[in-house]
Amino acid sequence: MKMQWVMNLMAVMLMSLSLSAQVVSKDSLTSLKNQKESIELSKKINEQKIELAKLENEVTGKTLEADQTSEKAKSAAEANVQAAGNLTGDAQDKQLSRKAAKSAGNAAHNAKKARKAADSLDGLKKDIDSLKSKIADNEAKLATMP
Repeated sequence: MKMQWVMNLMAVMLMSLSLSAQVVSKDSLTSLKNQKESIELSKKINEQKIELAKLENEVTGKTLEADQTSEKAKSAAEANVQAAGNLTGDAQDKQLSRKAAKSAGNAAHNAKKARKAADSLDGLKKDIDSLKSKIADNEAKLATMP
């Protein structure tokens, strides 16, 4: 008798558990999935905005570097012109020839650094524009999400 009572109690408990289980509809699953996608897209937008801020902070430094290297290249080119001019007066002078060659090497080196700095600045600006475009696309996509 006691055993049957325990078995009945267990059966009633199992039935009550199955009856109390929540039924999740397809609509709520879709809604939860949409919310998850929206949250993930918002997170991605925030990460992109952080990266954009970092890149924009680099612009002034890169601009300054490009200006400085450009100015050095210009002065090195002027020094090279002067050294070459000195050499034309006495083409056989070994010391003037060395100075002119060294000056030409410095001018070439500084010109290369200036080009690299300018290319780096241009690349940074392209990265910023690209990131701004991606952020705008993602924000538009987020706005159209339900």
